[in-house]
Amino acid sequence: MIGFAAFAQKEILEIVRTWRVWVLPGILLFFALTGPIMARFTLEIIHALASEQLGNFTLPDPSYVDAYTGWIKNLSQTALFALIIVYGSIVSSERRSGTAILVLTKPVSRGSFILAKATVHSAFLAVLVVIGTAVTWGLTAVVFEEAPGPALWSAALAWLAFGILFIALMTLLSVLIAPAAGAAGAGLGAYALISIASLWTPLGRWSPAGLTTIPTSLALGEPVDAFWPVCTALLLAAALFALAAAAFQRNEL
Repeated sequence: MIGFAAFAQKEILEIVRTWRVWVLPGILLFFALTGPIMARFTLEIIHALASEQLGNFTLPDPSYVDAYTGWIKNLSQTALFALIIVYGSIVSSERRSGTAILVLTKPVSRGSFILAKATVHSAFLAVLVVIGTAVTWGLTAVVFEEAPGPALWSAALAWLAFGILFIALMTLLSVLIAPAAGAAGAGLGAYALISIASLWTPLGRWSPAGLTTIPTSLALGEPVDAFWPVCTALLLAAALFALAAAAFQRNEL
């Protein structure tokens, strides 16, 4: 597509130069650095602060599984909500600022504009998840002296497919809904609907809805089949990016 390389370079520079370089990386790095330590010492903190209230009630000793599930739960909740809010204006902000008009009056493709956003921001999220997972894995090995890799990495990569799906969804919503708050609200509503849909077993087994729970199950080391939820999530993400490009073709700038 005409102009893809230039648009991709612009997106990379915007990530580096604007607040987006701090929000998601800051959240993920914070959870990666503190998660294993909190998992290791939470029990001791509870006993120190509330030993009398606990009485004879005993809590299980922490293990590397607590660090793994904590990382995945933080990705599935706080990080995902931050992603939805951050990307609620991924297209509409450029229309409001006039950047899109300046760029797209040149002989370049609007499809390239959307494709560049899809590629760069999906890669950006992938890099953040890989770095955060690597930090979690390393710190877990230090504090628990045990950190098998397959459970953590399979869980994180399954969630990454879910995260890319929501980047695609927010790109489409940002094309269709001009106010960033409106797009973010619609994205949060979509997450709620997907979470409810996952309660129906066929959807949880075969559709992206299963990725609301599968990453945590994988982190626990449970034998879960994530193939179809991951595949359908990536296919749906591609379809949503295509719809965003088609809708953007019809938008007035």
